[in-house]
Amino acid sequence: MAGGTPATEALVNAGVEFVLRPYAHDPGSTAYGDEAAAALDVDPLRIFKTLVIDIGGARPELAVAVLPVGTQLDLKRFAAALGAKKAAMADRDQVARSTGYVLGGVSPVAQKVQLPTLIDETAQLWDTILVSAGKRGLQVELSPVDLADVVSATFADIAR
Repeated sequence: MAGGTPATEALVNAGVEFVLRPYAHDPGSTAYGDEAAAALDVDPLRIFKTLVIDIGGARPELAVAVLPVGTQLDLKRFAAALGAKKAAMADRDQVARSTGYVLGGVSPVAQKVQLPTLIDETAQLWDTILVSAGKRGLQVELSPVDLADVVSATFADIAR
């Protein structure tokens, strides 16, 4: 498959319907979600970013947040939804080691280590949402329910 990544291969293997949405990534851009929204002419509340969060305190314990690029993660609500005392953004090296993806191309699908995953509840307002397909410049459009099923995620109120 053109544009094949671990994420797209996992979706194919799971029998999930999806559409690849490639776009020209500017190597100078670090606002990956905003860049994707503009390039694909999609509402930034329909493109979902994937963040890796440390909920372990003294000993790192990672989890995944999937939320609209037009919002910010509410760390307190995220921690509470997972029964953790606090949450903080994981460092870049932890993200790469845990997911197997580069920043700006982190997909919630087919990460090296399956982590607890929460998808912001607003995903359910859309028939389809877009998430990274596992590399910069490539999004995958799919049903939020299919995404939740394939990554064993739950929906929660985690964005602000």
